[in-house]
Amino acid sequence: MRTLITCALLLLASLGWTQSSDSTLYQHQLYVGGACGMCGDRIEAATMQLTGVVSAEWELSTSQLTVTVDSEDFDINQVHYSVTAVGHDTELFAAKKEVYDDLPLCCQYRESLEEEVTIIDPETMDRTFQFFVDGICGMCKDRIETAVTELAGVKRVSWDVASRMITVVAETVDYDVMEVHKTVAVAGHDTELKKASKNAYNRLHACCKYRDEEVIASHRGLALEELQIVRGQIFELDGKGRKAPLIGVNVFWLDAGEGTATDGEGKFELDREASTSLLVASYVGFPSDTIDVSHNGYVEIILDGGVSLEGVEVVERRRSTEVSFVNPIKVLQMNERELHKAACCNLSESFETNPSIDVSFTDAVTGTKQIEMLGLAGPYVQISRELIPNVRGLSAIQGLTYIPGHWVESIQLSKGPGSVTNGFESMTGQINVELKKPEESEQLYLNLYSNEGGRFEGNLNLSRSFSSKWHSGLLLHGSSRVVRNDRNDDGFLDNPTGKQLMAVNRWRYIGGNGWEGQFGIKGLHIDRLSGQLSFDEEGPRNITNGWGATTQTRRLEGWAKMGRVFDKNPNSSMGLQLSGVIHDQEGTFGVRSYTGNQKSFYANWLFQSIIGTTNHQFTTGLSFQWDQFDENRHEFIYGREDSVPGAFFEYTWQPDDKFTAVAGLRGDYHNIFGGFVTPRLHLRYAFAEESVLRFSTGHGRRTASIFAEHLGDFASARHFHIREGNPEHPYGLNQETSWNVGLNWTQAIHLGSKGHGKEILLSLDAYHTRFQQQVVVDYDQNPQEVNFYNLDGDSWSTSLQGQIDVELIERFDVRLAYRFNDVQVTYDQGQLEKPFVSRHRAFINTAYETADHWTFDLTVNWQGPQRIPSTASNPEPFRVAERSPDFVLINAQISKEWGNNLEIYLGVENLFNFTQDNPIIASDAPHGRYFDSTLVWAPIFGRTTYLGMRYRIL
Repeated sequence: MRTLITCALLLLASLGWTQSSDSTLYQHQLYVGGACGMCGDRIEAATMQLTGVVSAEWELSTSQLTVTVDSEDFDINQVHYSVTAVGHDTELFAAKKEVYDDLPLCCQYRESLEEEVTIIDPETMDRTFQFFVDGICGMCKDRIETAVTELAGVKRVSWDVASRMITVVAETVDYDVMEVHKTVAVAGHDTELKKASKNAYNRLHACCKYRDEEVIASHRGLALEELQIVRGQIFELDGKGRKAPLIGVNVFWLDAGEGTATDGEGKFELDREASTSLLVASYVGFPSDTIDVSHNGYVEIILDGGVSLEGVEVVERRRSTEVSFVNPIKVLQMNERELHKAACCNLSESFETNPSIDVSFTDAVTGTKQIEMLGLAGPYVQISRELIPNVRGLSAIQGLTYIPGHWVESIQLSKGPGSVTNGFESMTGQINVELKKPEESEQLYLNLYSNEGGRFEGNLNLSRSFSSKWHSGLLLHGSSRVVRNDRNDDGFLDNPTGKQLMAVNRWRYIGGNGWEGQFGIKGLHIDRLSGQLSFDEEGPRNITNGWGATTQTRRLEGWAKMGRVFDKNPNSSMGLQLSGVIHDQEGTFGVRSYTGNQKSFYANWLFQSIIGTTNHQFTTGLSFQWDQFDENRHEFIYGREDSVPGAFFEYTWQPDDKFTAVAGLRGDYHNIFGGFVTPRLHLRYAFAEESVLRFSTGHGRRTASIFAEHLGDFASARHFHIREGNPEHPYGLNQETSWNVGLNWTQAIHLGSKGHGKEILLSLDAYHTRFQQQVVVDYDQNPQEVNFYNLDGDSWSTSLQGQIDVELIERFDVRLAYRFNDVQVTYDQGQLEKPFVSRHRAFINTAYETADHWTFDLTVNWQGPQRIPSTASNPEPFRVAERSPDFVLINAQISKEWGNNLEIYLGVENLFNFTQDNPIIASDAPHGRYFDSTLVWAPIFGRTTYLGMRYRIL
């Protein structure tokens, strides 16, 4: 039955189903073989004898039979059976040989066919599968058929070179045909549902490279310039913004009439037309789209059925940062091309070209970078690795450096509250990092990097597919800084020295019956040294040995994910996520010390399905988070154990293409703070084509790890004062809670006709975060102290941002943005602006790529003045201004690619060498009471030139 439905859907999609002008009559079209007018009479007579058939017309020139029926529920298979019974083949069934042989000689159409077409035998139809498999020659045929024949449960297989359709006859009706898709993809050939990895494709023989236009031309006996073929693929977007191929789309040249239709994978090939470069894509239920394909390259078209979508993309010119018009949550998708605009050595440096994220140093000694979103520090952002919480607890700040940039496949960034399925800790937004997948990434990827500050780095990624089911990847990273720099002559290292080693081994399993899974392990070892040039790491920790800081971090992570899509109910699936962390760090800061140990376990079980129809979807599940923390701050011991079981339910309602609502609710029980409820709501409305408004609101909470999140404060003489509230709470402080509400509008504006002019993508965001409980970090009360206490009053952040993305000329992209932040906190002294947050920021990013693969990137970042914590009570020499000046930072990079294998890049950060004067107060007396390196608002090191290379074996 499943095969019957599949075949029927393919038939309707490829040949079209239309309702006649009379609303009670319906039409079907199908191929029926024949050779003359007598054939037509026989075919029409056999069809007309069926109950429900109003008329039947067979066209000799096209072999198309048009059947008009009086019911939408008419079974078209009756027509197939009826015409094959009188000797005529259809695209699904073949007439029996003895019946065909009885036809008059003038009607024996099979002898006139140039090629034999594989047709489904009615006797095996319930266990026969047909679908598109890309390939180009007889060697492809042997490879595909050999791979599938070896599968258990396959009785017979045939792949047709001309039509590129595979026919598989299974031994049982319930055979899992996805096994065939996966096996063929592992062999190197794309199917309707599974794309072959780069590794698998590149292992094909040179004459089998079906994606290569030169190979296609060679097989057709043409020179490449004679090929003149436009190739592409046409999609629609589903309710979650995922691309789904459209089958049977009519593709033709405007005013020329020549055309074709998309195949089972949404792909098409069409010879160029000399008289026009305008290509029309037409499909029932979608507005026709006209595209200028005067350029060369593979075109990717997304048809719009009333939903605001990006109209047309050429794969080679895909945006480096994309925004779905369909997803009810606004998500910025940063791909590898965006990450390569800068050196991007680790996650904390991956946002230099993104105006939504600020990157700054925590202090002038340790070199730790932190991010801010919506004017609030990184710990308020939920950071996950492949949807498993990752950068949190003792790694909330430094954990950004634990993910090398060249391990990253893509980053998804969203502002405001996220989905309840991912936990309750998101307060200002979410950042999800996708690492490179072993079944999809390069066989070998090597990155080497060095800069004038003495930093050297290497990344080596390896992947291998052991079979169609098992795939493995190994990610290696090593970096070191050996040069001791002091450009500003304050006696302190501008950057810490030391080494960093990290490794990940991950495995992916793709099984049968809808089961998939993966697991991995990661280890890291980090040693850093900073402080005065005179400091001797081997010497005693006292005031006679200068001032120095050492940190050592050891971390081990393991994770596993399992999931299943139910074969008989593809709208239902379930998954289980598991992870564990052991984290140890030790540090000395002058004569002070800090050690922290964390053990964590996380489990998340999800079930997803629909209620009646796909207009009503839901996800529900159970979660469990366990953490054990042990911290020792200069002989003061702090320990806690958090145990939080939870349950959640999220409902998605999409009554039509214009409106989507996602409502989520989760309940959790914290062993210290008790039970609490976390609601979230996301709404999306499409006013018109390419104009989408989104609204979000939700609650979030987190438990602060105050020492790990303010480790840079140890690089000062400030005393830590904690004003305890409830002694049963961690550090005696409350759990932080907040509400976030946001509104964003995304609009595509076309200059010139759609598809031929320039497209401007305009985004306007407004978000407000208001805290009910917060751990206040007070640097103003006393410049020799940092005070932690519970909020007593108002605390909020309001962030407004406007952004424009446009391709000004071909291959020249420009991104402009302006952001306003108003972040206020009630301190003991009253309400004050949060320090080190620019109220105003302007941003420009430009990227130009030449036809021969030279790429030029330039980023200009203007930061407005920032409030600096008060130093008024210090003696005059140890005071600083109340506000910083505004300043501009410019980064630039040039890169050159040779083929798909080698890329060299040269860049400079902080082009105009802007630095903060005297970033360390009392740098000449670090053991004195006024020493302070925490009042940092600008770069310390200045201009940095770097050089690197990337090498790939696909």
